[in-house]
Amino acid sequence: MLRLSIALIIIAVVAAIFGFGGIAAGAAYAAKIVFFIALALIILSLIFGGFKK
Repeated sequence: MLRLSIALIIIAVVAAIFGFGGIAAGAAYAAKIVFFIALALIILSLIFGGFKK
């Protein structure tokens, strides 16, 4: 999932360089959403994975 957010950030930067503001904003927003979902899943796996032995 983190690879997807990095890819979306790269797409946003390239789109911004070429002047596609709408596409850049959409890709940056999607990258932010995917990043926070991945972060939440990592935290949940650390919390609930810590209870298993």
